[in-house]
Amino acid sequence: MTLGSIFEALFGADAPVRFTAYDGSSAGQPDAELGVRLMSARGAAYLATAPGSLGMARAYLQGDLEVDGVHLGDPYTMLKLIEDDLHMRRPSAAEVLTWVRALGLRTIVPPPPPAQEVLPRQRLGRLHGRRRDASAISYHYDVSNRFYELVLGPSMAYTCACYPEESSTLEQAQEHKFDLVARKLGLEPGMRLLDTGCGWGGMVMHAAKNYGVKALGVTLSREQAEWATQKIKAEGLDHLAEVRHLDYRDVNETGFDAISSIGMIEHVGVGNYASYFGRMRSLLVPGGRLLNHGITRPDNQHAGLEKRGFIGRYVFPDGSLTGSGDILRAMEDAGFELQHHENLRVHYAKTLRRWCENLVDNWDEAVAEVGITTAKVWGLYMAGSRLAFERNGIQLHQLLATRTDEDGRSGYPLRPDFGV
Repeated sequence: MTLGSIFEALFGADAPVRFTAYDGSSAGQPDAELGVRLMSARGAAYLATAPGSLGMARAYLQGDLEVDGVHLGDPYTMLKLIEDDLHMRRPSAAEVLTWVRALGLRTIVPPPPPAQEVLPRQRLGRLHGRRRDASAISYHYDVSNRFYELVLGPSMAYTCACYPEESSTLEQAQEHKFDLVARKLGLEPGMRLLDTGCGWGGMVMHAAKNYGVKALGVTLSREQAEWATQKIKAEGLDHLAEVRHLDYRDVNETGFDAISSIGMIEHVGVGNYASYFGRMRSLLVPGGRLLNHGITRPDNQHAGLEKRGFIGRYVFPDGSLTGSGDILRAMEDAGFELQHHENLRVHYAKTLRRWCENLVDNWDEAVAEVGITTAKVWGLYMAGSRLAFERNGIQLHQLLATRTDEDGRSGYPLRPDFGV
């Protein structure tokens, strides 16, 4: 019994990859474009004890599973092949027992996961309590500002861009996205804007610079806040723009004319939507507008990202997704009136492709900055997300709503005036 024969039993003799293993065996197509190499017994144990994407991710990140023909910063073709052409049948209990006897009991002993994995027992505190939210955000966003510069580019916008033309660059698309949000919110000089989950301050600076708005951004990432504060000062915008290291629940000011929430809702938790949107409404003036921009499922069967294995453990601890319908219902139940709804799914696929290209182009510096394993996590996560957006596995919705007053006055024009 060899690993090659096990592979063939699971995936078929005509599996469209070249498979080789540390025991000297092989399977699949010798002339296939992609080659998969199982390098160690630890890798076999990862695959056996966490079947599916999580086990493969652990082996891949640890270097126990190597793939020829793809760049570590953009394994898109590998993931596409797995989804489209590499179909595994479910083995019988008798087959599994035979394989374990042949490979040894060590195969069913789970090896320690990579250090980058956040295990359920490591998530301390109440789900979406202030302490735990701060820890989850720090895990993902406090990786390295320099690393994010290499991946995101000069805009430092870590949210879906909006491409005005097929040929638009990433920077043009991010600029267009910020301006689209500003126009949807109806920003004008002298207004006050709150940007929750503001990241590196892109929306705050765009609103201050281009619309004369007094803008406040809040983020739970200390590194983001420090970077944004320095950038705001360097741009000469500190008389209008400010970014604070602060939980949105601790914003004391009220009377904002507009609120942008760009890539924030994924971290709030579905069970907290009511309190989140209630809080947002209380911060707005009557007639004020809220723009919620966030990743959604294509249905309304919400689930925590930890149930998706890799993403929940390596990328977004405690993140959760649901459909735009659930988000809209929570907004309306909180007293908002929907004015406009737009799906930017295909734009996010294009955005992720550009981020992967940036990671590939800057691979050596990125690895020097955060280490090979973390860089591989990002390549895997972004390439996989691109594929999911392309195939409508996930979407990106912008919901524009108003705090309409008791007499039905919303301040919204007869027809949208923000263009496309």
